[in-house]
Amino acid sequence: MNKIGIRKVIQYSLSGILLLLVLGAGLLYTCQEKIIQLFVAEANQHLKTKVQVGQIGLSLVNKFPDLAITLKNVTVTESFTQSQAPLIQAKRLYFTFNLLDVLRSKYRVQEMFLEDGKVSIKFLPDGTANYLVFAPDTSQSKNEQFAFELKKITLQNVALTYSDQHRNQYYQLKTRQVQAALQVTGKTILVAANGQAHLQTIRIEGDDYFQDKQVDLETNLIIDRQQNQVSISSGEVAVGPARYQVAGLVKYNGPTDLDLRFAGKNTNVQSLLALLPPKFNQILGEYQSQGQVYFNGTVKGITSGKANPQVLVQFGCRQATFFHPASKQKIEDLNFEGQFTNGPRQNNQTSLITFKNIRGRLKNRPFTGQVIYRNLQDPYLQVKLKGTLDVAHALEVFPNDNLSRGSGEVTVDIALAGKVEAFQSQKGYGQVSSSGEINFKNVALQVKNYPQLFHHLNGNFIFRKSDLAVSGFKGNLGSSDFVLNGYFKNVLGWIFLTNQRLLVEADLESKFLNFDELLSEEKVKPGSRLTSNAARRSAPAYKLVVSPYLNFDINTTVQKVQFRRFRGKNVQGTLRLKNQVISSPSLALQTIGGRFSIQGVLDARQRNNIQVTTLTTVNDLKLDSLFYVFENFGQQFLVQRHLRGALTATIHSDLYFNHHLTPLTDRMEAEIKAQVQNGQLINFEPMQKLAPFIPKRELANLQFPELSNTFWIQNRTVYIPEMQVRSNTSRASVIGVQGTHTFDQQLDYKFRVPLRHKTNAETDVSGAVFASNGPNIFLTLKGSENNYKVALDKQRVKAKIAQDLSREKQEFKEVIKKGKTAPANRNPAPQPSQNEYFDF
Repeated sequence: MNKIGIRKVIQYSLSGILLLLVLGAGLLYTCQEKIIQLFVAEANQHLKTKVQVGQIGLSLVNKFPDLAITLKNVTVTESFTQSQAPLIQAKRLYFTFNLLDVLRSKYRVQEMFLEDGKVSIKFLPDGTANYLVFAPDTSQSKNEQFAFELKKITLQNVALTYSDQHRNQYYQLKTRQVQAALQVTGKTILVAANGQAHLQTIRIEGDDYFQDKQVDLETNLIIDRQQNQVSISSGEVAVGPARYQVAGLVKYNGPTDLDLRFAGKNTNVQSLLALLPPKFNQILGEYQSQGQVYFNGTVKGITSGKANPQVLVQFGCRQATFFHPASKQKIEDLNFEGQFTNGPRQNNQTSLITFKNIRGRLKNRPFTGQVIYRNLQDPYLQVKLKGTLDVAHALEVFPNDNLSRGSGEVTVDIALAGKVEAFQSQKGYGQVSSSGEINFKNVALQVKNYPQLFHHLNGNFIFRKSDLAVSGFKGNLGSSDFVLNGYFKNVLGWIFLTNQRLLVEADLESKFLNFDELLSEEKVKPGSRLTSNAARRSAPAYKLVVSPYLNFDINTTVQKVQFRRFRGKNVQGTLRLKNQVISSPSLALQTIGGRFSIQGVLDARQRNNIQVTTLTTVNDLKLDSLFYVFENFGQQFLVQRHLRGALTATIHSDLYFNHHLTPLTDRMEAEIKAQVQNGQLINFEPMQKLAPFIPKRELANLQFPELSNTFWIQNRTVYIPEMQVRSNTSRASVIGVQGTHTFDQQLDYKFRVPLRHKTNAETDVSGAVFASNGPNIFLTLKGSENNYKVALDKQRVKAKIAQDLSREKQEFKEVIKKGKTAPANRNPAPQPSQNEYFDF
């Protein structure tokens, strides 16, 4: 075509469009009110519920080249009696006419557009529907001028909700663009529908299906208005990656009667999983398949407020490969036959899901199985599984949220059966049937976010009802080892269900437990080798978390334990855990050259407020070793090199920690009744300050055969009541000591040192001579552990003088009263020294 021809085509087209616009404008001007009145009158004949319209008008532009009646902000009330709730809401609703028909004064509505709206379909518990808004046509004569002859319906951005209270079902979707072409021939309507929608959920009996899926629809229907039935000649629905073919018949002359067939198209594992609720789909939703996977089903029978149709779905695979896309590890040669039916009564109680003749290979190791899931309302589960698993390969095929790596071999031959509810409570133990056993052979497991490796795990586990009998289960956790014999109760509920408690009743034996590792918070670095020596640390960070879903009652026998500098041996006792509270009626061990026994409670219910209440008894613990093991109790004033002796004590304590085992010292309280035998204070620098009164050589090794006192700890302070220290010094055989020592290393000690002079009359075994009576010197030691000062205790000196004067005065009164003369050789009353301050 030459340029002149093209120019003419364009000119004629523009002229035609202009002519249509002129004609349309003329019609709008002359016929607008008439067309709207005819439309309203015809609509009122067919509607029996209230309709509200914000604005109504006639437009040539909105649906050009057709003329359109435009309704804005439309609300159609639902058909429930006295209800004002909307059935349909739409921002825009269009009904279009052919412009040529309008010129001939024949107004035929051929298309309807519903845009930016919402449709809410409801069924009450008795089966009554809310969409019965159309009234029967009672007119005697047909309106020759105006009629609804729809040939096309378009839904754009329309939200659809379906709520059926009787069946406990709820559907929600939003159409993007769905079109239905209509062809009316006598009593038959042919419908060709296609479009896209976003399916938010299909909820049936509380389970959500097809959640958050993209839906593509393409189907052909034949509506027989005389027979009141819909025939689906061909239909295809794509839900996410899954595609399904649908065909069959729907009769609606009375209760809806279904006879439908459906099948998967190009079926894979995703096609099957798309049918499952998310609680099942999430477990397997990432998996992919290769090979022959099939899926088909039927729906037959009446569906109404009182009846459900018979549903039968068959699915399975033959020689398929099933794999996780991340690891690419596979289950090979997988075969199974599956079926779902809602049973003879077509409800949840008679529903049944079966997986039969399960066969396959995991890393060339065969396995077989069977699963039956009956009664969706009160589920009954039956499982059989037999095979040998390579742990490393199994964890790659089925990644576990709690396990990062593993190795070794597990042999399984088990059968489980019982109501799912029975797995959840101790009352249901008798209703659970389980048998078979599991064997570990040199298994290693790495728990995520825990530094130590479980390795060399071997043992036999025998199922009995809902419990597991453990025989000879031994292995290592880091450098620690264990042998466990006993029962794991409610193990099935703990494994398969959430928020279930596991109860362990067992005997635990160990050669060595390393609590530096067991309580460590250090995490395994990604890519590190899977070896038991991977976690070695110089300054470990600790973490104590007690699971609310673990209870135990364990008799322990441990040869050696280690925690920081602490070393213990021959540990024996009972440990119990219930509701995050660990208790021990008796736990004894040998440590630091003596015996150590404890009974008490550790309450870990509050993560950062762990309370430890104990009664501890120690016998013959070496003092220097005790200070070394407990790292001098966090101070450097009196350390292990200064001390010798054997400690026997009873300690009542309330201690508090956060989950990192950092002590909350402001809340700590304790009462310590202590006795030290054959004690020595060696080269203790503050004692050298007494050199003006006691020989240095004696102060360098101050010995005391016995010392007893009761100490208190409260408000971050150690309180030391006055005690008498009987020492080996020649001039001060009994030294009085009292004071306080804070956790911030602030010292406030008070000393009373009796000064004795040598005489020829009294000599001890070392040659020292003591007077029967003599003066005392009162001293204080104040400051910090690195900056302290020894001085005369002026307050105690004054108090002592006042006390002596009072005593002398009382004695004098008694002498006068009795008429006696005071002895001439009475010692004069003590007087304060002119030099009250001693700078040592």
